[in-house]
Amino acid sequence: MTEHDDGVVIGEDGLARPAWAAEGLLREYYDTEWGMPIRDERGLYERISLEGFQAGLSWATVLRKRPAFRAGFADFDPDAVAAFDEGDVERLMADPGIIRNRQKIEATIGNARAVLALREDGGLVDLVWSFQPERTPAPRTMAEVAATSPESIALSKELRRRGFRFVGPTTMYALMQAVGIVDDHLIGSHRRGSSGVWA
Repeated sequence: MTEHDDGVVIGEDGLARPAWAAEGLLREYYDTEWGMPIRDERGLYERISLEGFQAGLSWATVLRKRPAFRAGFADFDPDAVAAFDEGDVERLMADPGIIRNRQKIEATIGNARAVLALREDGGLVDLVWSFQPERTPAPRTMAEVAATSPESIALSKELRRRGFRFVGPTTMYALMQAVGIVDDHLIGSHRRGSSGVWA
């Protein structure tokens, strides 16, 4: 494995990836999921939920726990999670397979209810994707990758207005990267332009 000055790592397979995605679970996630467009309600709700749980932690931790999150949160079916009650909160707080943070658990349940409410006004998918910028970044190095954008700030504000929690501007920019709304693959990466969203 060879790391270049721009933060791109050449793996033993000869493919270029950012250093954060050089090995293990993160490499698999980067190669098969990160930056691929997600345009279904359940998929976006799951990503919003997991990005919220990730705040202050590593994404590798979230990925390792994703199967337990899916089991605990009814595969992130918004209709099912919206019906969760205090008993479900206590059940989740006792689950060592997930990140046991009461505020984040309660926010995930509240966010499911907000997703349902959005169905009367265009739905979650249309709302989130309406904040796609006209142009995508083209970072050459990790130092050029933004932490927020005007669009992520606006998306955060709108989701909060709609009753969502743990959707700050940085978290929403990470979401936009993860679900293909922006293409922040480094120019040297083998995945740059692979989402099909950006030419």
